[in-house]
Amino acid sequence: MACKNYFWPATVRLAGHSFMDKQPLKQQLRSALRWVGWVLLVQFFLLNISAALYADKFTHFDNERSPAVSNPDENIFKKTWRLFAGQRQHKSIVEGYPSFSFDTITLTTKKGRIIDTWYSKTDSLPKGTVILFHGLTMNKSRILLEASEFRHQGYNILLVDFRGHGNSAGNNTSIGFRESEEVKLAWDYIFQQGEKNIFLWGVSLGAVTILKAIADYDIKPAGIILEMPFASLKTYLKARARAIGFRGFPEKPFAFLVTAWIGIERGFNGFNFKTYNYAKKITCPVLFQWGALDQTVGKWETEKVFNSIASSHKKLVIYDQADHESFLQKDPVKWRMETEKFLTASSQ
Repeated sequence: MACKNYFWPATVRLAGHSFMDKQPLKQQLRSALRWVGWVLLVQFFLLNISAALYADKFTHFDNERSPAVSNPDENIFKKTWRLFAGQRQHKSIVEGYPSFSFDTITLTTKKGRIIDTWYSKTDSLPKGTVILFHGLTMNKSRILLEASEFRHQGYNILLVDFRGHGNSAGNNTSIGFRESEEVKLAWDYIFQQGEKNIFLWGVSLGAVTILKAIADYDIKPAGIILEMPFASLKTYLKARARAIGFRGFPEKPFAFLVTAWIGIERGFNGFNFKTYNYAKKITCPVLFQWGALDQTVGKWETEKVFNSIASSHKKLVIYDQADHESFLQKDPVKWRMETEKFLTASSQ
């Protein structure tokens, strides 16, 4: 009995210690969920910080010459860093000037921002005027070839630098949201010259901005020529992710978060920036052009925007061997034929 009395308390203590150290299953689950929650919260904050940085760099231009295009064969770590940290954008430099006579016309936005344009009259009796709008990170010197062709076809031309691009003032872009004011300013200037037969031509960003300007200001062009407009800000950002090398799932949170932060930083709702909604207000004749090899604007986007156009006088022209590039340079014979036929048929 003495031995039993001696060892029994120890057994009780050991048993009690073992029982007390073993946590209930519910408590273990709560602990695990708490850690998962903290990890997800930290990731959420890091993703939003990255998206905010990317949005700022994507919509802001430094006053430096544009660098060379990044190497598409760079490793996954560099691609990931570019996706989440963003890449500096440099303000585009006007590198060439028209070979024909022109006047520099400055327009002024409501907030006093100077918009630089080139205006040139054709040497023959003009058939009308074509106003041209460039793409993102470009400027009017990059669309001189198209301008020269329209002039050769017998039209006066006006080339416009969007805010933050080329010789226009500013260092920020809203990817077409506020740039619609520049379209209205250019339209007003030509209309005040007594011109009635006014056409608008735009490529990518320029095409999107034309659609938004018509929806915003109810301007009435004789016709518009749209080349490869993207469907929305969000789809364009998905294309940016794909260009870096990320397809599938990474596109979705990236595009969603950057769209949100562009809106926050630039003061508009990025999710409402949808080209196909603006297209619903288009009633004038439309020539819509797209490249079948386009890696930036997909077929479904093109069809969605084109089908949304309210006008019954619209035509979709597809360039089978073209990417997101100048169709005039890729297939000059087809481009000249389609544009000249459209302008002639739509002239007032």
